[in-house]
Amino acid sequence: MTLRCLVLLALVGLSGCSTISGWLGDTKPKPSADANVRKIANYELSVEAPSDSRALLMEHLDLARFQRTPEAERLSAVELDRLSATTPAQAKALLETQGFFNATVLLSRAAEPSQKVLITVQTGPQAQVDALDFKFAGELGAAEPDKTSRELQASLRRAWALPVGEAFSQGAWSSAKSGLLARARSGGYPMARWADTAAHVDVETNRVSLAVELDSGPLFHLGELRIEGLRYHSEQTVRRLANFAPGDDYSERVLIEFQERLQKTLLFDSVSVELLADGDPAQAKAKAVPVRVLLREAPRQQATTGIGYHANTGQRVTVEHLHRLPFGLPLRSKEKLDLGRDLRAAEIEISSHPLANLSRNLAALQIEQDLSGNQITTNLSARIGRLHESGQDERLIYAELLRAREEQLGTTVNTGAASLNVQWIRRRLDSALLPTEGYQALLLLGGGRADSSVASSGVFGKTQFKLGWYKPLGLNWYGNARLELGQVLAGGHVGIPDKLLFRAGGDESVRGYAYHGLGPVANGLDVGGRVLGVGSIELARPLARSLPAFWGAVFVDAGNAAAGWGSYKPAIGYGVGLRWRSPVGPLRIDLARGVDVHRFRVHFSVGIAL
Repeated sequence: MTLRCLVLLALVGLSGCSTISGWLGDTKPKPSADANVRKIANYELSVEAPSDSRALLMEHLDLARFQRTPEAERLSAVELDRLSATTPAQAKALLETQGFFNATVLLSRAAEPSQKVLITVQTGPQAQVDALDFKFAGELGAAEPDKTSRELQASLRRAWALPVGEAFSQGAWSSAKSGLLARARSGGYPMARWADTAAHVDVETNRVSLAVELDSGPLFHLGELRIEGLRYHSEQTVRRLANFAPGDDYSERVLIEFQERLQKTLLFDSVSVELLADGDPAQAKAKAVPVRVLLREAPRQQATTGIGYHANTGQRVTVEHLHRLPFGLPLRSKEKLDLGRDLRAAEIEISSHPLANLSRNLAALQIEQDLSGNQITTNLSARIGRLHESGQDERLIYAELLRAREEQLGTTVNTGAASLNVQWIRRRLDSALLPTEGYQALLLLGGGRADSSVASSGVFGKTQFKLGWYKPLGLNWYGNARLELGQVLAGGHVGIPDKLLFRAGGDESVRGYAYHGLGPVANGLDVGGRVLGVGSIELARPLARSLPAFWGAVFVDAGNAAAGWGSYKPAIGYGVGLRWRSPVGPLRIDLARGVDVHRFRVHFSVGIAL
C-alpha cells in the first residue's frame, strides 16, 4: 500500500486503497458484477379479491407499499423476484386476520416489458365463533356474588360483541376485548384487566373457540369531594350538584353526569371530574377513593355586542350583559337590549344558581315593540317560575302577567292577560348544533284570564306543539320535517292579547310569504289567529365531497293561522336553498315562492329554532 493511500485512509477512514483509487485518478472503476442489481423494476400490480380483502391487501402487501415509495427506494428486479415469491404467504397471513384461514392466493407475472403482477384471491368461508367460555375473577367473580354483581355479570355477557355464531376476525376479537374491558372499568372496577384470553382456531372446520377470563379487581367506592379552582363561587354551589354521596359505588357515568351538571350552570369555563386513584390502590383504598373536581371559573361579568340582519325583522343591533354573581349572591342576572328595524326589545332576567335537583328559580321583565305588521304592538310582560333541566329534557313552570297596546289605523286597543303555564322540551338528537338524526319536541299548556278595552274579559286556555324530525335517507341524502300546531281556547267574545295569538309566514314558518304575513283579516285589518297549523318537508345533501359543509336543499312548506279550524286554509310555499353547516350551527339561505302571492322571496336564518 502506498504512502499516499495510507495518508488518505487516515483522513477519511476508508479501508483499502482500491476504494479511493478512482477518486485519485490512478485507476478506472471496474464495472459491477451484476449490472441489473439496482435496475428499478417498473411493475403494475392488480388484486382480484372481494372489496374488503382487496383493500386490506392493497394497503399492507409489500408489493403494494413499494409502489407508493419514492422512485429511488423502489424495488430492483432481483427484489421484485424475491417479494413475488413470498407474496402468496404474506397475503394468506393478512387474510387470516379477517378470519379466512383457507384462502387460496395465486400470483402471476407477465413477461417484460409490461411487468404486470396479478394476485388472484379465493377467500373461502370466513371462520365463525363456535364456543365461548366467559369467566370472572376478582371481586366480581366471588363465589357468592351479590345482586349488583350478578346484574353486572349478566350485563357484561350481553355486551360481549363477538358471540357464538358471529363471524370471526382479528379486528372484531380485539374490539370485543377492549370494549368489554372499558365497560367493566366504567361500571365500578377501574382496575379490571384480562387475566386470560385465547382464540383456538380449527382450520379444517373454520370454527373458533373463545375463552376469556376477566379479573375485575376490587369494586371502588366514591369518597370525599376535593374541589379546586374556586375563587368567587362557594363550594356549596358545587356540592349540591353532586349526584352521589361518599360510600356510593363508583361508576364512570355518575362522574360524567356530575361533570355535565357543572357545565350546564354556565358558571365555569372548564370542568374536570376524575377519580383520584393514584399509584397502585390497595383493597382498603378502593373503599373510599376521593373525587377531584378541577374548575376554572368563567368571568363574573361579561358583555356582548352584535350587529346582524334577520330576514323577518331586518337589521339589528344587540347589547347583552351577564353577571354570574350580582351583589355577591348565588344568582345570575342577564340584561339584553335588542334594537332592530321591525322589533325592539329590552329584557332583564334573574335566575338562581342550579339547585340540587337541577332546578333554577327565575324572574324576568320584558318590554318589546313589534313593527313588522301593519300595526304597532307594544308588550310589557313579567314572568316568575322554575326551570328544571334533566339531561336533554327541560320543564318550565311559570306565571305570567302581560299588558299590551295595539295601534292600527289610528285605533288603540289595550289588552292584558294573567296566566299559568307549563312547557316541556324533549331532545333526542345526534347533535344539538348540526342534527342529522333524531327529533326535538315542545309542548306548551297554559290558561288564565284575559281582558280587553274593546271586548269582554274572560278565561282562556292555550296549547302549542312543535316537532322537528331528522333522518338520513341513504345515498348521502338527508331529510327533515317540522310540524307546529296551536290553539287558543276561549269564547268568541273574549279579547285575547295579540302576543298570545298566532300568525304564520317567514323563515321558520311558511317560506315564500312575509314574516307574520299569514293570518285572518277582520274589517280589513290583520288580526292574530286562534288556531295554527304549519308543516314542512325538506331534502338536502352535500354539494360535493370536497365541500362537505355546504349542502343544497329543496323544500315544501304549508300552513296558516285562522280564526278557527272551519276557516283554516293552508298556504303553500316551495323553493331551493343553500346550507352551510358552520361550527356555531347551520346557516340557511332560501329562495322560496309563495303559491298565492306569485313571487319569490329570499329567507335567511341561523341555527335551529324550536
